[in-house]
Amino acid sequence: MALINPHINFNGNAEEAFTFYQSAFGGEFTKVIRFKDIANPDLPISEQEANKIMHIALPIGERNTLMGNDVPEFMGKVNEQENRSKISISTASKEEADKLFNGLSAGGEIEMPITDSPWGTYFGMFRDKYGVEWMVEFDPSNGKV
Repeated sequence: MALINPHINFNGNAEEAFTFYQSAFGGEFTKVIRFKDIANPDLPISEQEANKIMHIALPIGERNTLMGNDVPEFMGKVNEQENRSKISISTASKEEADKLFNGLSAGGEIEMPITDSPWGTYFGMFRDKYGVEWMVEFDPSNGKV
């Protein structure tokens, strides 16, 4: 069954914010991926963006995870006074990911088609027809993000 977890976008201070959240919730980060970790010829990363957070995950309790990232400059800045979060769904299978991605994105705007990602998961992003932003991910290594 799918899990829904909050995902927050930051303008370069995701690591600082997540260190603060960790001080409140406790626990250890299960993932910290920097942009330099996914750089390749098709996705060059500037030196100023290299150490920014591409993905960070902090488990909260037994089944929830708070996730976030820094928005790369080429994607613009997030308006920190408005909605800057996405709903992230971690699925138990690739088939479930496809079903939820296709169903929820119907009539919406796909930001990133669901496909195998450079970081090893099956991933896609979209804004639904109501303006809500979603990410769907299947991690074949453990079935969750």
